[in-house]
Amino acid sequence: MTTDAAASLAIASAVEGISTLGPLDDAAMAVAAARLDRLTKPPGSLGRLEELVISIAGITGRADVPVDRRWIVVAAGDHGVAREGVSAYPPEVTAQMVANFVTGGAAINVLAAVTGTSLLVVDVGVAGAIPRTRPAARAGCQGGRLLRARIANGTASMTAGPAMKRTDMLHAVEVGLRTVEHLRRDDGVDVLGLGEMGIGNTTAASAIVAVLTGEAVSRVTGAGTGIDADRRSHKIAVIERAIEVNQPDPTDPLGVLAAVGGFEIAALVGLMLGAGAARIPVILDGFITGAAALLAATLQPALAPRLIASHQSTEPGHAIVLGRLGLRPYLDLGLRLGEGSGAALLMGILDAASRIRDEMATFDSAAVSGRTDG
Repeated sequence: MTTDAAASLAIASAVEGISTLGPLDDAAMAVAAARLDRLTKPPGSLGRLEELVISIAGITGRADVPVDRRWIVVAAGDHGVAREGVSAYPPEVTAQMVANFVTGGAAINVLAAVTGTSLLVVDVGVAGAIPRTRPAARAGCQGGRLLRARIANGTASMTAGPAMKRTDMLHAVEVGLRTVEHLRRDDGVDVLGLGEMGIGNTTAASAIVAVLTGEAVSRVTGAGTGIDADRRSHKIAVIERAIEVNQPDPTDPLGVLAAVGGFEIAALVGLMLGAGAARIPVILDGFITGAAALLAATLQPALAPRLIASHQSTEPGHAIVLGRLGLRPYLDLGLRLGEGSGAALLMGILDAASRIRDEMATFDSAAVSGRTDG
């Protein structure tokens, strides 16, 4: 593990790197739009498929950028607040699901296989040992690679004080930064989707969003894993108590993260900052990755336009997050799973959009007459 100063410097460098990129590349977007308008279709008739192509061009600075090397990184960590009874599932499910991701048995494994996306699972703060299991012999099974980068065995309960020591939070953010570096160096990455796993993490995300937006906790807190109305009321009270105990400062996003966040959320912040500085498009999943994006965009507002919202979750806070980020989701399928499931689905749409860009005939090449109305 690096020193605290080195971790802080790495974070600051990524924040500054995004700043130096400036706004999205207008020239690349204009080239992409002109190419789309030459294809054998009325201009704009493929709607948000065309918007996605143009956005990717603006983020990367290339109108013809490939999107073949697709990765989803699922960051995993446990939360001490789970012991407060805020989830329908016990804390040990986090480690069990990490094993499930690695062996190919989860929804994200299926969706990643369908969309030709590689999967990396990062243990940043899981509380227990990851069960050792064999990959299942099922058709289309695609296991994930496991990166062991555990900072601690879960967070402390944010109801009694900060969830993380600031030094541990900084190192968890750095895990995300270094993960981007490793993917770029060892495998190559054209587009990065994000997911998470951690029992209790909708509680942490709701606390983060309430602090950063100033919205009432009750407005941003949902059913998470499927708790009933009484348990939701208890969850709201737990979050309100945590905010009262910690008094996080909304102008200090890293302080908010340490006070009421989680190791996997910290790693997501680092992944976004690292990818943003490298001009790699980032596809967000649901509410948890949205909360991490809100933290990252508070650190560096220039990051927000470089993020792509895959879908809108049924969690009530997610719409508020997307509104604050200025992002319009591509899908609304009633998803609330996490794992990167929405990001994986959007990979398929991105693949379709890029193939339209690259493989569809132009009016000239197909000898098709263009518009006659001037």
